[in-house]
Amino acid sequence: MPDSSSAQLSEFDLIRRFFTRPAHKAVLGVGDDCALIEGRPGHHLAISTDMLVSGRHFFPDVAPRSLGHKALAVNLSDLAAMGAEPRAFTLALALPDAQAAWLSELAAGMLELADAHGCELIGGDTTRGPLTLSLTVFGDVPVHKALRRDAARPGDDIWVSGTLGDARLALGDFRGEWLLPEPDFSQVRPRMDTPTPRIGLGMALRGVAHAALDISDGLVGDLGHILERSQVGALLDVDALPRSTVLASQPEPRQLECTLAGGDDYELCFTAPVGERDHIAAIGARLGLALTRVGVITPEAGLRLVDRDGNPSAYNGTSFDHFASP
Repeated sequence: MPDSSSAQLSEFDLIRRFFTRPAHKAVLGVGDDCALIEGRPGHHLAISTDMLVSGRHFFPDVAPRSLGHKALAVNLSDLAAMGAEPRAFTLALALPDAQAAWLSELAAGMLELADAHGCELIGGDTTRGPLTLSLTVFGDVPVHKALRRDAARPGDDIWVSGTLGDARLALGDFRGEWLLPEPDFSQVRPRMDTPTPRIGLGMALRGVAHAALDISDGLVGDLGHILERSQVGALLDVDALPRSTVLASQPEPRQLECTLAGGDDYELCFTAPVGERDHIAAIGARLGLALTRVGVITPEAGLRLVDRDGNPSAYNGTSFDHFASP
C-alpha cells in the first residue's frame, strides 16, 4: 500500500529525505541549481535536469513552439544561476501521439533558443505516454567561480534581475482568478510562455556575486534556499521589488502575491558585497538589463519582509511547491 505519510512531504523534503547522499566523485551534488563534476582543464561541468509535465507545468493546449522554447529556457536558467556557459543538452520526450506538424514547431522553438546560446542537442529518448519533456543541460564554469547557494554573507546586498510577477499575473488570467484587459494580458503572457534565461548575467557575475539562484518557484521560497544553505537571514523590502507597469496597476495584495510567490520568472536573485554596487550597475548597463537592490543579508536567521519605511509587511504567503500546491 502507498505510504500515507508521503502526502505530507514537500518537494524539497522529498529530495532531502530520499535522494540526498554524500558526494564522492562530484564537486557538488544535490542541493544547488546544478551539480558540478570535473570537466575540461580548469573548469567544472555543471549539469542540471528539469521536467515539464502537461497540466502541471504548462497547459495542454500551449503553442508547441513556445513549449519547446520554455522547456530549454528553464534548464538554461539553472546554468545561468551557477554562472555556467551552456555546452549541450539531452531531451527525453513522452508523447500521447506523434504529430509531425506539432513536433516541427516544438523543435523549432527549442532549437532556436539552443542556437542562440551555442547549446547542442546531443541525445535523448522518446516514448508514448502523457506529454512530458525532461531535459538535462551541461555547461562549463571555471574552477572556484561557480555561483553557489551557500556563499551569502551578512551585509551582502540582495539583488534581482529584470521584473518579477508577470508570469504569475498571466497564469491568474488563464486560471480565471482575475481578468486582465487584452492589451495587458498580451504584454505579460510572454513572461509565462517564453522566459529569458539570464546566461550573460550569470557569467558576468562570476567573481562579483557571492550567492545566486534563479527564481522559479517564487522569490520568498527561492531566497529561502540561499538563507538556509548559507545559514544567514535577510531583510527584504517588498516595495523595492521591480515590477512591470501592468503589474504595478494591479491591487497591492495581487502585486505582493505575484512578486513574492509567483514563480516562473526565471530571473536571477543574487547577493554581493556592498563594494560591488558600481560594478553590478555597469554589468546591468552593458547587458541592457535592470538589476535592482531589494534587501540585505543579516546574521540573524529568518526572512523578514518590510515596506520602504521599514515596517513589517502583512504578506504571509508561500512559494509554489510541486507536491503541496494545487
